[in-house]
Amino acid sequence: MQPTSRRNFLINTTAAASAIAASDSLLRANPLGMPIGCQTYPVRESIARDFPGTIKELSAAGFQTIELCSPVGYADGGFAPVGKYKGAELKRMLGDLGVSCISSHFSIQELRKDAPGRIAWAKEVGLTQMMVPSLDGPKNPTMDDVKRAADEYNKIAEQAAAAGIQQGLHNEDFELSMVNGKRTYDILFELLDPKLVQFQFQVSTIAEGYDAAQYFDKYPGRFISMHVQGWSAKTRKIVAVGEGTLDWHKIFSAAKTGGIKNYFVEMDLDLMRRSVPYLHALQV
Repeated sequence: MQPTSRRNFLINTTAAASAIAASDSLLRANPLGMPIGCQTYPVRESIARDFPGTIKELSAAGFQTIELCSPVGYADGGFAPVGKYKGAELKRMLGDLGVSCISSHFSIQELRKDAPGRIAWAKEVGLTQMMVPSLDGPKNPTMDDVKRAADEYNKIAEQAAAAGIQQGLHNEDFELSMVNGKRTYDILFELLDPKLVQFQFQVSTIAEGYDAAQYFDKYPGRFISMHVQGWSAKTRKIVAVGEGTLDWHKIFSAAKTGGIKNYFVEMDLDLMRRSVPYLHALQV
């Protein structure tokens, strides 16, 4: 090997420094400095066939953290194979595959049946967040229906809090209903104990008039995470993040106020892949 000249040394050193700086800049560019995550429900059919292979594919696509679905509550949706792993084994395997996992969805039905058992499983896996997609109330609820659902969930969330796990409520179905001319979702913010329950916002509910930035600003500190989908107001279809009409800088800026701790892209795998470069470049 020939000795390196001082000029070449300086050139190489400068190039290396620039590369490192660019790499650091890319890492810092992830919105709010959070790892880019994805929800695994869109790849449930692949998970049913090959769970480890699917997680490896998500990691290769650029997702650093994932949100699972419970193998009990979502057994019929493709997640039953996840149940064959013991909690500690599952946690270790996910780490070996290159992703972290601190959140999972659990159905309200499975928590009604066995909240202590499901909380124990969550602890074994290393989860710190248990999300419920919906409290599963009637389509046209009365105020008493909403109060009963909130009381039940507060009690479940109290058990989770005692184990050091945060419960969080998604906004789907029941939560998008109306009671006496008011959104059930907004009533739940009044009825659910902020010390026990936080919220996970589904960005695609913009299709129903639920604006993420508005809700983050309206209820500061009440949110823990969000499901991210791009949206085109022109076609009224879900698109890759950054390809539609949503103002993502505004959404992520408001997410600071809302208290968001993590976020998960949730769309078809191709759209999720196409969202990663935009999210890497987004600075908030």
